[in-house]
Amino acid sequence: MSLSVSSGFVSEKRTLSNLLAGRVAKRPKQDDGQRLQEAAIQLLEQQQNLCALLREVENPDVCRILHTQSGEQKQAESECVSSAVSRSLLVCELRRQASQLAVPVAVLAVKMVLERLMEITGTEEVKEEEDQRRGLLTSSQRVQLCVLLESSKELLSQGVFCPKLLWQEYRRDQRLPKLEVVYHLHIYNVLTLKYILESDEGVRLWLASQLKALCSWTPPQEEDETRRVQQKVFSTVVGVLVGTGFEGSSEPAAADRRISVLCCSVLDDMLFWLLDTIEKSLSLQPAGAEAELWIQIFDASLCGVSASADALRRFFTHSLTQTLTYKPRLTVSDAITLQNEWTFAKVSWLMTSLFRKLAVIFSMEQLLCHLQQILETHEVNWKHVLCFLSTLLVYNPSAQPSLRELLARLLSSAFEGYDLESVITAFLLARQGALEGAGIFPSYSDWFKMSFGGNSGYHATSKKSLVFLLKFLSDLVPFEPPQYLKVHILHPPYVPVKHRNLLMEYVSLAKTRLADLKESVEDMGLYEDVSAAGGASVQCQAVQDVEKALSLFESTGRISATVMEASIFRRPYFLARFLPALLTPRVLPVKADTRMSFIEALKKADKIPAAQYSSYVESCQKQRQQDCSAVCLDTNDDPLEVLKIQLREFTELLVEGNDGEMSAQLSRISHTLSVIFPGHPDQLIGQSVLKLHINTPPSSELHVKVVNMILRNFCQCVLDASRANPPNKQNLWASRFVSALLGNTQLLSSLIQRLWDLCHNQGSLLSAGHLLGLAAFVVHLQASVSHAPLVQLVPPILPNPVPVGEALSSALVCSTHANMLFCVRLCVAAVCYGMCRGDSLPQQQQQDYILSSFYKKLLYLIPRLLPEARRAPITAGGPVSDYQEEDVPSLWSTATDTNSTWRKTAWHLWRHPAFHQLGHIPEYQLSFTEWLANELRVQRNEDTLSDPERQEFQQWACLELFLPRPEEQGGCGGDMKNLCSHMLHAIMDQHLSSHQSLEKLDHRVSETGTCLPDILSRVQELVYEMEVTDLSGSRGSRSVASDFLFELVSERCSSAVMSESGSISTELSLQHAVNTWNRVMLALPAVLFIKVKTEGGRTTLDCSKLIEHVNQHQRKACSPAGLLPCHLTAHLLRGVLCASARCGRSADEVNKAWSQISLRCPLLLVSTAHWWERLSPVLLSLWSRLCDGEPLPEQLQLLTDCQNWACSLEKGPLLVPAATPLLLAASLHCAWRGRGRDNQAISAALNTLRTEKGIQYRQVLVFLLFLSVSDYLSALLYPQEENRQKSRTFCTELLSVLVDCADWLLIFKSNALEQSVYHSVTMVASDEFTQMMPWAFYSLFLKQSAELQQRAVCCPGFLHTAVLCYISLMQLFLEGHTLSPTSECADSQMEPFQILSHAKQFLLRAIAQTSPAALSSSQLRQLESQCADLDPEVAAALSMHLDPHSLSPEMDFL
Repeated sequence: MSLSVSSGFVSEKRTLSNLLAGRVAKRPKQDDGQRLQEAAIQLLEQQQNLCALLREVENPDVCRILHTQSGEQKQAESECVSSAVSRSLLVCELRRQASQLAVPVAVLAVKMVLERLMEITGTEEVKEEEDQRRGLLTSSQRVQLCVLLESSKELLSQGVFCPKLLWQEYRRDQRLPKLEVVYHLHIYNVLTLKYILESDEGVRLWLASQLKALCSWTPPQEEDETRRVQQKVFSTVVGVLVGTGFEGSSEPAAADRRISVLCCSVLDDMLFWLLDTIEKSLSLQPAGAEAELWIQIFDASLCGVSASADALRRFFTHSLTQTLTYKPRLTVSDAITLQNEWTFAKVSWLMTSLFRKLAVIFSMEQLLCHLQQILETHEVNWKHVLCFLSTLLVYNPSAQPSLRELLARLLSSAFEGYDLESVITAFLLARQGALEGAGIFPSYSDWFKMSFGGNSGYHATSKKSLVFLLKFLSDLVPFEPPQYLKVHILHPPYVPVKHRNLLMEYVSLAKTRLADLKESVEDMGLYEDVSAAGGASVQCQAVQDVEKALSLFESTGRISATVMEASIFRRPYFLARFLPALLTPRVLPVKADTRMSFIEALKKADKIPAAQYSSYVESCQKQRQQDCSAVCLDTNDDPLEVLKIQLREFTELLVEGNDGEMSAQLSRISHTLSVIFPGHPDQLIGQSVLKLHINTPPSSELHVKVVNMILRNFCQCVLDASRANPPNKQNLWASRFVSALLGNTQLLSSLIQRLWDLCHNQGSLLSAGHLLGLAAFVVHLQASVSHAPLVQLVPPILPNPVPVGEALSSALVCSTHANMLFCVRLCVAAVCYGMCRGDSLPQQQQQDYILSSFYKKLLYLIPRLLPEARRAPITAGGPVSDYQEEDVPSLWSTATDTNSTWRKTAWHLWRHPAFHQLGHIPEYQLSFTEWLANELRVQRNEDTLSDPERQEFQQWACLELFLPRPEEQGGCGGDMKNLCSHMLHAIMDQHLSSHQSLEKLDHRVSETGTCLPDILSRVQELVYEMEVTDLSGSRGSRSVASDFLFELVSERCSSAVMSESGSISTELSLQHAVNTWNRVMLALPAVLFIKVKTEGGRTTLDCSKLIEHVNQHQRKACSPAGLLPCHLTAHLLRGVLCASARCGRSADEVNKAWSQISLRCPLLLVSTAHWWERLSPVLLSLWSRLCDGEPLPEQLQLLTDCQNWACSLEKGPLLVPAATPLLLAASLHCAWRGRGRDNQAISAALNTLRTEKGIQYRQVLVFLLFLSVSDYLSALLYPQEENRQKSRTFCTELLSVLVDCADWLLIFKSNALEQSVYHSVTMVASDEFTQMMPWAFYSLFLKQSAELQQRAVCCPGFLHTAVLCYISLMQLFLEGHTLSPTSECADSQMEPFQILSHAKQFLLRAIAQTSPAALSSSQLRQLESQCADLDPEVAAALSMHLDPHSLSPEMDFL
């Protein structure tokens, strides 16, 4: 019995799950379910805890227990049994207890669900503070709540649950749930949000506060599900609010109206909160995140789930209205004044996002109509209104015409009813559009002129309308920005003559206001858009105004209204600026041009003062006399027409073959040209130099027409003459024609400029006939080189004046496929014509007709464009093919054949023996350097060759064409080093070459990349081949690549220094050379720069060349000074590691190499320590790859140890790594630079070092001081790169430790430094940088405390150092090496003369305070002699205060 009772007692304590789990050991039978139900009911009658029962029913483990042991085949049946049991158990128990308690079963069910809900949501004070702050439920709470609501729905379906009673009970104690709970009640259709809003008045404030809190709360990063629930809560709640608040109804009931107003108030409350938050976000950036979250709900796809399209439209309309009318605190005058600050670019992006969301479902017409309605019926927030308009204009191209229509409606209604508000609105909207730029809306000046500038303007209907406009403009004057006042003055509204006084009153008022603002309107241009920022100078603007006025006069035949108005209203500008620019003295043409006609029209209108016009005519006559241009034609015909007739007659005479008449006609043509191009007599005799301004357009339209006419006629003559005879069979008409042009320098200059323009810019537009004629013309220009002037290109892309042909050849840039095609066609035509024309002449005269530059271009282009030409290459030794065509005139017949292509003509020319024979002549040989220069100008993206084709061509040219060719013929003589040297020189010359300068002027070329990567690839191939094959022949030392490369860069850097005279230009040239070389170095394998030697059967590394290169060249080009770039440092160290892999004992070789670098290359040592944190992972990974299993070299481990020691020094004394003092100092310097302003840590570390009394620690501190002073000096030289205050603080901390020791003075004395233990610092920075150390000495020392200065003065040797630094500082000042304070640090940096003055005062005080024994007599004599010329006062102070007679004799030996 006791056992039985005990068992029963225990079973009362077990849960339903445990009970069921204990029963599944037996195999269930068919009637087990019924018996189980009965047993469970008996048990529950003893339990009596409904909430616990509900938890058990919710527990999914029940189902799992029932079917786990039964097998998968009975899973479905077990689940059904479990679900039925759960429902039956719960409902039966509810009914039983309800009957016992005599209460409705629904009341009991509500009590049970409410208790469970409170338990889940944790509203009792049992939750942690973190959970109380959460905006949403936790994942666990959410799962439990969903299960509870599922159970509640089951109860509701069985009629034992009342949701409304649940809400009443929940709210009985004024409790309010979290928003997510209400969301789930709504989603599970237990209690809808609409019912809650209708039944509870207190929900409105709670709902708004919950929404704001939820916006302000950000879910944890890992809770993606919570973030999705947050979005669903927002969209669901807003959808219900929109659907309830904005659903239209013809006659809504009172209750519906009340709930609709409540929903609207909640949404309005959130909108106002959003607008306030956006306003705060302008000053408080993080506040924008919560606003962005609420802006996202203004999405038609989110809100439209629970609301109809009409409701959504009404909601967006209402929200837009509320936004534009929210807090209308700004007046119209404020809007006029502040409007410039409310453009789209300046407004908050949150505001523009809101406007875009609100506008997305409306058309532009609807938006602007609604905007007009709001403006007419509400007090508006002008900032919101104008920002809304800017957003529409920027994002909607259709907004501009709609806004124009709105402005038209506003102005029409304004002047019809004299409505001041409408006209104010129109002006503000128009100005807002204009502020967004001409691409968005017309400028304000254009809009104002269009609206009020003519007699059809809105104000032109009556005097009352005019007065209304002027009164409005006058009222705006005190608030107007000056640019709008200028528009109104320069482009005044149309006013009838009888009312002109009204306008003048406004103009006077506006000018007075501009004078108060210190703005001038008199110097503004006639056609300038003054509403825009900036503008041209007064003189340039006047010239632009004249050109614009001439253009309008030419197109209309009338003087523009702007000029006429300026002659009245802007008379000072018109007389003092416009007319002088128009009446510039010149040689008047035979026939009146546009300018002359315009001047005559102004004179007839009495707009030009008589005296000014007479002076102009007089000056023009003097100009004609001075230019010897009084010669005129016998007739009054236009010289252009006369020349046209004369040229046509010359063509006819050429066809007839009448030589005598042709010569006479050329004389007549020359006479006509002398009238059109009057020249000075001294320009007609002898050879001179023409300056060709390649970027300046021709000065006269007449000259352009004449030049085009001459060239067209010459081309026609060439074609006509070639139909009858080849060039060598023709008479000398072409030579005579060109000779007739050479006598006129002005004409020749215009001709050459036109030819340059055609060759450089318009080649693709020329027909085959034009090409043939121009080619022949250029050939004859070159043949007349003894009579033609030389040409100097401006800008000077060619260093010296050159013949005409060479100048024109430089215009043929072979950089793109189109350029190459035009160039090869023109050069083929020119060479064919020249060879044919000189066929019957002696060889020397033949060369006069063949331009060497054109010939070289063909040597470059034909193999490039015709791969078959590479198989029959031209050589200087003669033709390599068996093609023996001797008929030279056949070349020209092929060139002029209309059925022939350029490819056929070029191939014919390439295989012709006469073409090959020119290769014997040195000036016709294309050198490898010239080939490289051409190839490096090719634009890869526009090349005619693909990447593989270009690689094939370049490899053929390098290895098959130029490598075996003798050096005297422009090749490399079979020397691979010579080949690589040419290529590297070409790469480094690329940015300095004259041709590159031309390409920089050509914007079309500079937009794409050159073939530099391809040439670098060829260099890589060749250098690798040199290294692998070891062509040097010295098998004991693999020095081919490293020695060769370092010798080449040394030669380049030396030549860069020698070629520049000035110190600054020398430094810049050297830096450019080294930086260019570094790009090449980084493109080559790092191992090539380390020499590997084999001696006595042992392979070792030799880094001497590398060390010499860094010390001599890299040191002088570092930026910042004293530090190699990280990528270069890594490249050099990778080279050491890779080269060590060739040695038998790699780790030992690395250690030896690094020891050598530590002693002889301090710059690389300091740079490695500085970048070690970034370099160590790369180098350690490389070492493990190269030497798998070998331990890390000691020197590499030492770098890591030094870094760790430096970072941990502040914590107390540590074991110092066995490294050099400089390496320790560099490690400390790197570690402390990264600590920002952590001065306490630095002081602690310095105190740790101060406690150590060894010499090594003092040396570390002195080296560290040098590095810190270098930082400080760099901060003075380059303020944008360094923090001066931080560097000065480091130096002060170090000085406070070292000031009593004389060693620190050595770093400021370069002469004494060479013999000290600190000599290595001289090889860290450049000599120019070291020369500035005296400047750093005084700039730093003058800012120290008086106590520290006094301690320094007492330091042995301080005075000697201070005087030497002062002398050096004086010399720097006299040589102009001074520093100018930058604007951002001018307050803390003294002017150069101030530093010099303060340094002198400090030095005089130091001399007075110093004991005579501080200097030996020899030191004193030396300082006195050096100061005598530079500063006698300092020399006198030394003599007076430091009397040499008081010194002991022993001091003379110091």
